[in-house]
Amino acid sequence: MPDLLTPNRQSCKGGVRGSTLRTRKAAKNHASNRVTKEIGTVNATAQIKAQDDGLRHDWTVDEVEALFAMPFMDLMFQAQQVHRASFDANKIQVSRLISIKTGSCPEDCTYCPQSAHYATGLEKEKLMAVEEVVEAARQAKEEGASRFCMGAAWRGPKGEDFEVAVAMIEGVKALGMQTCATFGLLDKWQAQRLKDAGLDYYNHNIDTSPEHYKEVITTRTFQDRLDTLDTVREVGLHVCSGGIVGLGENNTDRAKMLLTLANMERHPDSVPINLLIAIPGTPLEHAEKPDPFDFIRTIAAARVMMPKSFVRLSAGREGMNEEMQALCFLAGANSIFCGHKLLTAKNAAPGTDKSLFGRLGLSPL
Repeated sequence: MPDLLTPNRQSCKGGVRGSTLRTRKAAKNHASNRVTKEIGTVNATAQIKAQDDGLRHDWTVDEVEALFAMPFMDLMFQAQQVHRASFDANKIQVSRLISIKTGSCPEDCTYCPQSAHYATGLEKEKLMAVEEVVEAARQAKEEGASRFCMGAAWRGPKGEDFEVAVAMIEGVKALGMQTCATFGLLDKWQAQRLKDAGLDYYNHNIDTSPEHYKEVITTRTFQDRLDTLDTVREVGLHVCSGGIVGLGENNTDRAKMLLTLANMERHPDSVPINLLIAIPGTPLEHAEKPDPFDFIRTIAAARVMMPKSFVRLSAGREGMNEEMQALCFLAGANSIFCGHKLLTAKNAAPGTDKSLFGRLGLSPL
């Protein structure tokens, strides 16, 4: 093949000028082919509109709904391309989640068995001892977890309980693990105190769209959630925030939930996408199960919209077959919770995860 950047010395007619024309024509054809390729994706023009971080923060509802409406194979292909641009497609971040204080929560989240508003038969437990939590973290690390997440059934931490939680974070951090906490609403002093103790991530899910939120929770507002996320981000903690599929929402609600996250000034570092676990005794115990493909589409849309965030296949895995989980990984999910239990609900067993990882050629980060 002739070198397009070198003049054709065998030509006495065209010389350098002829070679230059051929070079320009080849470059034009190459550019045309590249553009044709790029406009085949839903967000080809959308990717032009970005902030300085190279990511989009100006999604519209129509654009997100267009992602959901794409042919399934096209959406999966696009999500996998986006995923591979920022991550190793065969690596999964593994976290362990435990409840350090269970039950009697004053919030009325309609999906939660820990709410004091519902009779779910959940046995209430007081705050765990620091030594118990650190030992649980040590075991989780031995089983392959790199991040340890602690959840407490509080509206927000108070008094001596908060100081005990701080000591837990210090103990887990000393093991060399990433630390994550979900303690409800925080003020700036509390957020800074947690960061100083070694907290890496703070989880505070928005759950659903702003419009559907009041159908799910009435004891705190959607803005309360956003304010806590702003506070957490302000002190330099990594933000973990996502939502739940299966709360009686429609596709527009799912689109607006993802849009809220993706249009934040900075995308959440971790985006958990949960599938509702319908707990007897909660108002959503008879909620209609979402179509599995709609759930997978939500994972894929999250990946396309937040390319550099970890997208966690979170609650609900225990009820998914291996094929559905594999499609979620293909759609861009690259984080899971390991362990038999997520706070109070069942989770896929570690041995099952290890077997699935082996069959798919996946490995923990």
